[in-house]
Amino acid sequence: MVSNPINRKLRMGMVGGGKGAFIGEIHRIAAVMDGQIELVCGAFSSDPGRSKESGESLYLPANRVYGSYQEMIAAERELPEGERMDFVSIVTPNHVHFEPAMLALENGFHVVLDKPMTLDLQEAKRLQQKVDETGLLFLLTHTYVGYPMVRQARKLVRDGVLGKLRKVYVEYPQGWLSRPSEQAGDKQAAWRTDPSKSGRSGCMGDIGTHALHLAEFISGLRTTQLCASLYTYVEGRRLEDDGNILLQFDNGASGVLMASQVAAGEENALKVRIYGENGGLEWNQQEPNTLTVKWLDEPAQIYRAGGNAAISPEARAFCRTPVGHPEGYLEAFANLYRSFADAWRARRGSGGNEGADFPSVADGVRGMAFLDNVLRSNDSTEKWTPFTV
Repeated sequence: MVSNPINRKLRMGMVGGGKGAFIGEIHRIAAVMDGQIELVCGAFSSDPGRSKESGESLYLPANRVYGSYQEMIAAERELPEGERMDFVSIVTPNHVHFEPAMLALENGFHVVLDKPMTLDLQEAKRLQQKVDETGLLFLLTHTYVGYPMVRQARKLVRDGVLGKLRKVYVEYPQGWLSRPSEQAGDKQAAWRTDPSKSGRSGCMGDIGTHALHLAEFISGLRTTQLCASLYTYVEGRRLEDDGNILLQFDNGASGVLMASQVAAGEENALKVRIYGENGGLEWNQQEPNTLTVKWLDEPAQIYRAGGNAAISPEARAFCRTPVGHPEGYLEAFANLYRSFADAWRARRGSGGNEGADFPSVADGVRGMAFLDNVLRSNDSTEKWTPFTV
């Protein structure tokens, strides 16, 4: 039997992410960036032949490339502890999130899962219950909280430098669905606009959940009420592609969330602005290494990512390069995987950080509750809908 030393890389299995898939390759790059994790197996497609081809292109041994996630989890469970995968990364469309995640947890494997967590709130709550029962690690990849300047923004808010928060604005405009791409063979568009694969929400499920999570992560506030208005602009599309939401928070602050995938000309323009009694801050995902803080009675202040003393230790820990050497999306993703690896090592007594901070199953439940409340508000004639989980 192969030994299972603590001082080693984590062994990752993957569900989905085969040849031609976008997010699977992102996960693979991010997972290995810090030398903490290695890909050892996968069920990369629901098509066994395509899964095999994908495994070959990744130079995996043939006996560790599986035709289904059920086969992979069963086979890996039977391997000696020193050989089997430690966790599974699930990078499939939304309708193939719940079942492989639940099966992995039931068989003792930690889970990394793309967002939104499930097709509906009931599935999300069942996953949360299973994570609580097993005590296994669960990372939900809300990528944007992996950026150093997002961590710096949260630290400033926590330190109270802005004073009591009053306003939260978060906007996430994209333009890539401005035309009926799903009718022209675009696979990414096709599943995102198909209720059987995406769930009951389109734009809000895909990017609105990111926007809410980012706003609540930085502000530390929780939404208590919302008022939503959703729109479907592309003729024949079955799910909304645009929406605006008024928010009320638990400290009395108000907010606005806008998400659109038909903002023609926009790329991935996620931006958050938060204002308190003393000043406000602004962060833009397309210029992620800069955080601007605007003061009521003083000149504006600019923070830049990099290992300098001006930023907090929390933010510096998420920087890899000196000031002026840009980091971006892949590094933010990698920060989440590194935090996950830290938590795993801490549990095994080999260093790491048991308190590693990454989005959890509870964040996934809140995201699905957000979608339920948004849809309920949109369908209601009432102005405000209480935010219930």
